[in-house]
Amino acid sequence: MASRSHGSAPRYPRSARVNQILREILADQLERMEDVDDRLGMLTITAVDCDADLRHATVFMSSLTEQEAEALSEARVRLQSAISQEVRLKRTPQLRFAPDPAVAAGQRVEDILRGLPHPPVGGLDEPGNL
Repeated sequence: MASRSHGSAPRYPRSARVNQILREILADQLERMEDVDDRLGMLTITAVDCDADLRHATVFMSSLTEQEAEALSEARVRLQSAISQEVRLKRTPQLRFAPDPAVAAGQRVEDILRGLPHPPVGGLDEPGNL
């Protein structure tokens, strides 16, 4: 079975392409909306996970305070509208915003590593100490 290649573009699963496009559009729109609502200024989108049927998409944020969640809830319709204007999809997904669990897990690992005792100075790792 021969595989067909259309140009030199990489072949990603459709869901990954949709997720990436949504992330880019939403990040751009949040940057533009920052002038209108200061609560949207320090938000970082880490990932988007869109359902296969395009009905819902979860937008993962690096952090999400209560004030930021409220601002995103208020801006949700405008963000969905921006998606529908910029991308031709069967339907525009309803957005849901959530903190990224990977960021929390990474922070937990860093906290654990900070709590470990430091190796002694002049230990075996230094040259000349055998």
